Amino acid sequence: MTLFLERLISGLTNGSIYAILALALVVVFRATGTINFAQGELALFTTFVAWWLTTMSWPIWSAIGAALALGFLLGALMERLLIRPVQRRSDMAVLIVALGLFTGLNSLAGMLWGSDTKIMPSPFPNGPTDYISVGGARVYGDALGVLVALVVLLVLMSLLFRKTRVGLHMRAVADNAESATLAGVSTSRILAIGWGVAAVIGALAGVLVTPLSPQQLGLTTMFPIFIAASAAALFGGLDSLVGAVVGGLTIGVLESMLSGYISVIGGSLQQTSALLIIVVILFVRPNGLFGTKKLERV
Repeated sequence: MTLFLERLISGLTNGSIYAILALALVVVFRATGTINFAQGELALFTTFVAWWLTTMSWPIWSAIGAALALGFLLGALMERLLIRPVQRRSDMAVLIVALGLFTGLNSLAGMLWGSDTKIMPSPFPNGPTDYISVGGARVYGDALGVLVALVVLLVLMSLLFRKTRVGLHMRAVADNAESATLAGVSTSRILAIGWGVAAVIGALAGVLVTPLSPQQLGLTTMFPIFIAASAAALFGGLDSLVGAVVGGLTIGVLESMLSGYISVIGGSLQQTSALLIIVVILFVRPNGLFGTKKLERV
């Protein structure tokens, strides 16, 4: 039972990171109807910034705050300067620009900070004695911090979309941008804010996952996280905040259990096996578990 709990906790911790990044994908999709393929690399770049600031003797939380602020600025500028000019042409144009941003941000991070692995300090206690015992299994401070961060983020996002003027405008633009414009909503401002908020969420995922990663901070750190987060968003429904969380936690637990109880599964095969299960489920429910079905009149 102790071993099962340890694997469950590990899966929930990894799943929480997937869920946080999946929330960023959902925010962009709800605002624009597209998937931001540069989301992972934007998170990577802002995480490098946070690491660099810690090497300049910044306190870890101050460095994270600055990285989140930079993430918002970069996300809003990306939407305003790069995505918006091509979005009216075709979805393929947006995809190409996003892929260009993917490679560009990764290359820029390599140029500025090199390709060697960096050690990112954890914002939470992660020493050998910094843990609580749950049924004999140890839950360390950084893992507990990630779980708490996911819960707080989900509550804040729910309040944003349900209780604030900006959130309601974001929902209106996502539902029908033309109608929202006629109702007096500044669509351009809302889209920029949506991309900025998504970048902040992605940056948070980056600074939380890096101290937990065996590879620490490198140019490939966020790519597998982005793949799992994309699957989580698809599994839960690209327009559902709750679906992103459920999808992320599901994939994290599946990976942990499959690698723990099936000896031949590990490494990349661990992630592939979990994603295959998700693909099967999506064949049954293409819109995801909590996705909204769209009805078209013909």
